[in-house]
Amino acid sequence: MKEYFVIDAYNVIHAWPVLKNELGRNLEEARNKFIEMMREYQTIKGVNIIVVFDAHLSKKSIGLKEDLKGIEVVYTKYTETADSYIEKRMSVLVKKARVTVVTSDWSEQQVVFGEGALRMSARELIIDYNSVKSKIRNAGKQLKQRDSVENRLSEEVIGKLKNIMRDR
Repeated sequence: MKEYFVIDAYNVIHAWPVLKNELGRNLEEARNKFIEMMREYQTIKGVNIIVVFDAHLSKKSIGLKEDLKGIEVVYTKYTETADSYIEKRMSVLVKKARVTVVTSDWSEQQVVFGEGALRMSARELIIDYNSVKSKIRNAGKQLKQRDSVENRLSEEVIGKLKNIMRDR
């Protein structure tokens, strides 16, 4: 069964200190960084991710949906909130897939839970993302250590073989 994470992007960005700091300096860079982080997360977790940016106050927003590096990115249209988009999208997806909605908005969590989707707070996503990244870093360090030990052993064995061949 397919699995989807539908994410209220600004809700999560505002809860993530490193992204929130970036948001104050450069909105587009904060969004791009978040999308890249979710691309990594999607690859590691093996889920489909839909990131929803709320553009309901932007009179220029006609609504946009695009695929960025395997992440479906949605900018809502003028007067459409991220919550309303998420609710509509989730109600369709939940019939054919496992859906987790990521938001810290309590009332939104209750709506999606009532519709049969799972819910995850922004804080829970941040914790899981950091945990997954930490496990990967630790696995990488262990591989480097193992490779280093194997290389040292190989060099020792080769040196001993050379000595044996030379002594013959």
